[in-house]
Amino acid sequence: MAKWHASLVVAGALLVQLALVGCQQQTPAVATLPPPSFDAPRLAARPTAPVAPPSNPTNVAVLPPPPKGLAMPKHPAVAAAAPRDWVPPVAPRPWRFIVVHHSATTTGGAAAFDKMHRAKGWDELGYDFVIGNGTDTADGQVEVGPRWIKQKYGAHDKTPDNRYNEFGIGICLVGNFEVERPTPKQMQSLTKLVTYLMKTYHITPDRLVGHGETKSTECPGKYMNIVQLRRQEASIVGAAAGSTDGQAAVASTAQDELLIPTPR
Repeated sequence: MAKWHASLVVAGALLVQLALVGCQQQTPAVATLPPPSFDAPRLAARPTAPVAPPSNPTNVAVLPPPPKGLAMPKHPAVAAAAPRDWVPPVAPRPWRFIVVHHSATTTGGAAAFDKMHRAKGWDELGYDFVIGNGTDTADGQVEVGPRWIKQKYGAHDKTPDNRYNEFGIGICLVGNFEVERPTPKQMQSLTKLVTYLMKTYHITPDRLVGHGETKSTECPGKYMNIVQLRRQEASIVGAAAGSTDGQAAVASTAQDELLIPTPR
């Protein structure tokens, strides 16, 4: 019985040795392992899709570059007092001009003008912004058009080189300023909007124009004083250069200075 027990012990020891030998055979020596690699796996480059041609191909004249040191922002800056809907959710176009229009109608708003423009065969509202006169929308209310949201080329100022549609922000005030003047609230909103756009997109006062300064038309009417508006904006932007939003300069400006008196 003792001999049988001793034989079991010896056999067990032999099995342990064989198991250990087996594990050592399955694990290669450290010296034979390949060096570690920290490189990411290389993937085949995907073919680049062809770039579609512009949706509005035109023979646009080459404009001079903006002044040195005034690089276009990737996204427009948000002025402290600027409403959120003035800030587009996409990268801006290279804006160079602001073009002021009147609707030449006594009533209206963005929805009405969108309908009128579509009836002419246009794809949508041609302006970027519409400022109400208290008829369809509140007096002085600034409506943001779909073109501005998408940063799409304009359809408000067709010229041979189309520069004012390609690079001009179109603002329309509701009213016929050949026979009446814009309301003080409209002018207050126009001043605030134009000041914001000029500061955000580095548009100089000489590129703030009325529609009639770009082509032969009575728009924006004889009772819209573009010359004085341009002069005032130069003063506001200069005074607000060291501030965050320039609202103090805007508030200190008498809005009636922009209005040519209506005939008595």
